[in-house]
Amino acid sequence: MSAQLPLEGMPRRLYSCTPSRLNAWLDCRRRYRFTYLDRPQPSKGPAWAHNSVGASVHNALAGWWREPYDRRTPLTAAILVTNGWIAEGFRDVEQSAHWLGRARDLVSGYVATLDPSDEPVGVERTVATRTKVMALSGRIDRLDRRGDELVVVDYKTGRRPLTEDDARSSLALAVYAVAASTMMRTPCRTVELHHLPTGEILEWRHTEESLARHIRRAEDVATEASAADERYRALVPAPPKRSPAASGERPAVGPAAVPDEIDELFAPNPGPICSWCDFRRHCPEGRSAAPDRDPWDGLAE
Repeated sequence: MSAQLPLEGMPRRLYSCTPSRLNAWLDCRRRYRFTYLDRPQPSKGPAWAHNSVGASVHNALAGWWREPYDRRTPLTAAILVTNGWIAEGFRDVEQSAHWLGRARDLVSGYVATLDPSDEPVGVERTVATRTKVMALSGRIDRLDRRGDELVVVDYKTGRRPLTEDDARSSLALAVYAVAASTMMRTPCRTVELHHLPTGEILEWRHTEESLARHIRRAEDVATEASAADERYRALVPAPPKRSPAASGERPAVGPAAVPDEIDELFAPNPGPICSWCDFRRHCPEGRSAAPDRDPWDGLAE
């Protein structure tokens, strides 16, 4: 029996995505394919130490707000970092211990500037919104209420100094603001980047027009990516189901075998960022475009 074709005029299925998925499409279509389409997913490289620091800090800050009011202290924050420390990607035990100390200082110093009684509306809060093109969801680090409005707060731990333009141009923050406003029926136009290494807070207050521009941009990306996804599914057969490996360790996996059309549709975007790609081993163009990095090279020593 032939496959049933969609009736003319029938609405297309919404493209389900997150801001990370949309940004992956913009950054590098090959990485997008490896991340979201190839199954089994190609093997990634080793963990990055700077990602371990970032995840440890984010987890501790989320946990701090879940503590009872009288335990929301800098000491508790430091303990949460220690108890939840992710030690992957570091050069050795000494480097991990050094960065554990720095992360404790970052988090305890940051929470010392907060009012523990100023309860957020949400911590690690998932929000979602829909348009005629996409069903978009994501998780906000913190959602505050300031007066009659909501404010999206995003924690940053990277070594690169941030500017107000980073907050203004962030697709993710704008989408979160729209989704939070829609779900909670409360205006949300202000977004903030809290850069823990410098203590800076970079704020941008959107207008309805600027938020609408971000949503239109997201829809444009979603339309492109959705069409590419459909072409991939049409030309690349689903892999056979595999029996679970005897041991818990997953064997090395390469990219899916794809026709030339798919390889061209999901072409790489070689550049300096290729040094930091999890799928670098599978991309000759990326390896030629940028040097290898050790897993701890992203740390701000």
